[in-house]
Amino acid sequence: MISTQDYIRILPEIVLAVFGMIVMIVEPIIEPRGKHKSIGVIALIGAAAAIAASIYQMRYPGTAFWNAVQVDSFSIFFHIIVTVVVFLVIMASISYLHVQDIRIGEYFGLVLFGAVGMCLMSSAVELVLIFIALEISSISTYVLAGLRRKDAGSTESSLKYFLLGSFATAFFLYGIAMMFGATGSTNIPEIGRALGAAHPPVIAYVAFSLMFVGLGFKVASVPFHVWTPDVYEGAPSPVVAFMSTAPKMAVFAVLLRVLFVTESPGLMVGTKPVWFWWIWLSAALSMTLGNLAALVQTNVKRLLAYSAIAHAGYLLMAFAGAPAAGISAAMFYAAAYTATNVGAFIVVSHFANAGERYVILEDYTGLGRRSPALAATLTVFLISLIGIPVTAGFFAKFYVFSAALKANLVGLTLIAVVNSAIGAYYYLRIIVVMYMRDAKQDVPVLPISAGVRAALVLTVAATIYLGILPGRVLDYALRGAQDLLR
Repeated sequence: MISTQDYIRILPEIVLAVFGMIVMIVEPIIEPRGKHKSIGVIALIGAAAAIAASIYQMRYPGTAFWNAVQVDSFSIFFHIIVTVVVFLVIMASISYLHVQDIRIGEYFGLVLFGAVGMCLMSSAVELVLIFIALEISSISTYVLAGLRRKDAGSTESSLKYFLLGSFATAFFLYGIAMMFGATGSTNIPEIGRALGAAHPPVIAYVAFSLMFVGLGFKVASVPFHVWTPDVYEGAPSPVVAFMSTAPKMAVFAVLLRVLFVTESPGLMVGTKPVWFWWIWLSAALSMTLGNLAALVQTNVKRLLAYSAIAHAGYLLMAFAGAPAAGISAAMFYAAAYTATNVGAFIVVSHFANAGERYVILEDYTGLGRRSPALAATLTVFLISLIGIPVTAGFFAKFYVFSAALKANLVGLTLIAVVNSAIGAYYYLRIIVVMYMRDAKQDVPVLPISAGVRAALVLTVAATIYLGILPGRVLDYALRGAQDLLR
């Protein structure tokens, strides 16, 4: 029987869905004058309410809806990441939508509805429910990627994302079907028990492979990354800030749950789980290919796209570490990367101006003199992506590298260190362009709106806080790892 606590355990999803519907209903009614701000405020209230609902869930841990949903420290951690990203993106999008002349009702509605699927993915322990949540998230981001309808690149990015994403989703669905055939269940804890009770059939290995293909596409890890640069380049910049963080972190939560909860002696190759070498190889290739490709990019959005591929590799590296240390390191890295990447794309979206005309590296020449505040803010995010101390990126990489070394993954750690040095070059190149070169053309810098300013202040504060006082977030990540392993 369904109880009140069952609904509390999906409260953030309910809040986001309700406010998404309110936005769609109210948008045609409100007068055109000031519509962007009015609808934006409604969506912002919805995102803030979802954050509060995620925190409120801490009082009611447990399962819901016949063990399809699991609320614990692990799921709440990712709920908060997703809802905070939604809040920041909505805050920064109000002025952007006005400048780019994009319809606001469908934009804010799709962001809120997409977040429903992302939140549900982080707490679902039923593979069929995860698939449904993945589709809710994916359909929203497919449409959001093509909202700059007057730009052919945006339409192309949406179509490419949709076609390749559909194939990836099919792989994941085939994996679910095969896992059901191998274990007789689609519930993740029950699958773990079934695989641990006897020597698993070959079809279980195939199922894991297919599911990893589907989820690997969503997190943009090599070799499932080919869509990333083109989609990031064509999609609206605030949408890229959204889709490069929230859905990826939700999928990483699914990966952590699927890989570690179903781990059993029967699925070992030597002393390592069967999926270990998939993760090891994908992490090494993602770091290497992402950083090397970023070196030659002149478009800032494409550069950050390849950077995102590289950071997916760093995060996957934590998966290969010792379970408790690796899971907590991956969770902390997710929080640090989210704060940094959202902030960086907010700067890019503001600077790009109408039609996103100014996204080439040369456009940033002299930005340190033309807009010192904007340049300084972007610098903070870039040095965090490098991993320099006093920023979130330093401790994020430190914990990931430590987790890998604890598992004796010296080779993978050396690959990561070399790639971090390569990554530092192209991040520093942007800083050099902003501060040490004279502008070749007069690129206008729009006044920073209140929403963009507030979003940048929050992301900078989070980046510095996680770089100076990481203890509280790391402690909660450790609790989440323990809850997941339990």
